[in-house]
Amino acid sequence: MISLKVNLGERSYPICIGKNLLDHHELLTQYITGNSALIVSDENVAPLYMDKVEAALSGLKYKTLVLPDGEEYKNLDTLNTIYDCLLRNKFDRNTTLIALGGGVIGDITGYAAATYQRGVSFIQIPTTLLAQVDSSVGGKTGVNHPLGKNMIGAFYQPKVVIADTSTLNTLEDRQLSSGVAEVIKYGLIRDLDFLDWMEDYIDHLIDRDPDALAYAIERSCRNKAEVVAADERESGQRALLNLGHTFGHAIETGMGYGNWLHGEAVASGMVIAARLSEKMGWIKQPDVERVINILERAHLPVTAPDKMTPERFVELMSLDKKVIDGVLKLILFKSIGHAVVTSNYKESLLLETLAESY
Repeated sequence: MISLKVNLGERSYPICIGKNLLDHHELLTQYITGNSALIVSDENVAPLYMDKVEAALSGLKYKTLVLPDGEEYKNLDTLNTIYDCLLRNKFDRNTTLIALGGGVIGDITGYAAATYQRGVSFIQIPTTLLAQVDSSVGGKTGVNHPLGKNMIGAFYQPKVVIADTSTLNTLEDRQLSSGVAEVIKYGLIRDLDFLDWMEDYIDHLIDRDPDALAYAIERSCRNKAEVVAADERESGQRALLNLGHTFGHAIETGMGYGNWLHGEAVASGMVIAARLSEKMGWIKQPDVERVINILERAHLPVTAPDKMTPERFVELMSLDKKVIDGVLKLILFKSIGHAVVTSNYKESLLLETLAESY
């Protein structure tokens, strides 16, 4: 097992990465606050791994809650389902919520924990690659609104992240590729050596080589932990982690939650960011082709859906959380491996880039 640390003072916590970690019950139970817990999972993950978590909680008061699977259920109605379960079973402030699943489960369970009785403990057990390398680390929690993705939420850190890499064996190919998009992101924004490694080993990742996956997860989590420790609430450099996300969130919202996976939309968004950076003279055409090539090798889309007109993009991006005082900030490339947060772009170039993104 590899153990990393997210350094946030008294709210610091470990990220545990390794095979078959769910079989080591003490790894989970040492982070349970009090003697009660609610395990929240979804209909796909629960039949596979719920019994392992339940076995670890033997002797404690616990309940399980299985939610429908999919981004379209990451909403206030589903959040209320969690609150209803907590209240009906009289869970108190010493309860620990356990998120067993992908990014949707982690985000919505984390937000429930942040807000139930003004905050209870929670634990992340991510079971998708995307959740293991990104969404489970850093404390971003929340739900979607019909007008915008993740517009309702809170920064709220878990007690521990337990990334059992064995759970990736049951992950669908499309979900795996979606997670690889976030892995590639770290190389593109700040870790050029990692990007070089991925260009050599991307086929191994897609083929689920266990050593390649373990290394990619560890390196991604190290990058995420460093950024979060330096900027927990996204006032500065943490925004770089949103490369491709402003465009990607617009795609997810515009196409209907769940039709495009998060990593697929982000991949398309990273290409748009690269093309705009080229038009601004910051990077060259071979750099854009480098971005496109590695995403295509990961079986990810590199164009935007036809339904997303430039006008629709702009409409949806105007609701993005990176709009400050009416100005939208974008994450663009100064060079490959060096991204920046900027509002220093011409809207005409943005519209031109969007029009050429199909």
